[in-house]
Amino acid sequence: MNSPEITVIIINYNGGAFLQEAVNSLGRQTFQNFELIVLDNASADGSPDTLDLSGVPSGRLIRSPENLGFAAGNNRAAESARGKWLVLLNPDTVAAPDWLEKLMAAARENPDCKTFASAQLDLNDSTLMDGAGDAYLFFGIPWRGGFGRPVRELPETGWCFSACGASAMYDTALFRQMGGFDERFFCYCEDVDLGFRLQLAGHDCLFVHDAIVHHAGSGITGRQSAFSTYHGTRNRLWTYFKNMPFPLMLLSLPGHVALTLYVLARNAFTPRFVPMVRGIRDGLSGSWKASRPGKWKQDERRLGLWPLLRRMAWNPWRLSSRKAHVRPAQQKPAPSGAAFELEAAGHPGRTKP
Repeated sequence: MNSPEITVIIINYNGGAFLQEAVNSLGRQTFQNFELIVLDNASADGSPDTLDLSGVPSGRLIRSPENLGFAAGNNRAAESARGKWLVLLNPDTVAAPDWLEKLMAAARENPDCKTFASAQLDLNDSTLMDGAGDAYLFFGIPWRGGFGRPVRELPETGWCFSACGASAMYDTALFRQMGGFDERFFCYCEDVDLGFRLQLAGHDCLFVHDAIVHHAGSGITGRQSAFSTYHGTRNRLWTYFKNMPFPLMLLSLPGHVALTLYVLARNAFTPRFVPMVRGIRDGLSGSWKASRPGKWKQDERRLGLWPLLRRMAWNPWRLSSRKAHVRPAQQKPAPSGAAFELEAAGHPGRTKP
């Protein structure tokens, strides 16, 4: 049996009616050389029991006896993936009929690129963006580029810092080589963490503006819930302390502390304050463990400090206003791999933090 070009993975946890709509949108794809794996994280709402996979090729359901979270769930599903490309899709999404076709076209046009981000529009209001790849501020704060901005601001295809896990595409072999998502994160920011590690390894991410997915955005966990606030805050700190090269951390840490305190102060009289404080506490106390060498730590940095800085955002106003941060496609990715090693040959120690 020939292997499919793509393995689509959906991680479900109490997805309700969202889940079937996401699967149905895959059945309408103009590109059909894919398999679908739905991994259910011990849902209690009955959504996996009524799931109909008959409309998609090679669709199968894997039931986990416990809630593994988004990170570990995707890693388990990826272990049995047969496709050259691993495409992740949230259950609270509806993919445009040519979504996979556009991603594959971008992959063929950019054979050296191993990770791609989709254009996400608001599922409830198609005049608004849900995201144009994930952006990363130099001071250690990630955000979903373009979230809530008018769709007329949707950038053209170009380079972004990382792919949002709600609709990302990774080279399967590379995903496995990187260890997949850091399972300690459980969910939230695991996609930015992987994107950061991929950048350090020399792999830029291409945002594909016409590969469109409509996304409810935390339609299941709740955008302002205590759960999402806690995990988002804790994992943001882990991503920063784990991945930021030491010289850049020395420069960015004062700004990181200032922005963290600013966000905390803004939420001082909201229900998010307590889970945010807990997230900061656990983020700081666990950062030393997350930063230790291991399966999900990128110790061999192939990207220089200056090329890395060029891939980050510098303007806090862009973060505050949720503007997209996508570099023009005609701009070649900053040197990486062997090319960077040649460039850095005359600069001893430059490839190490």
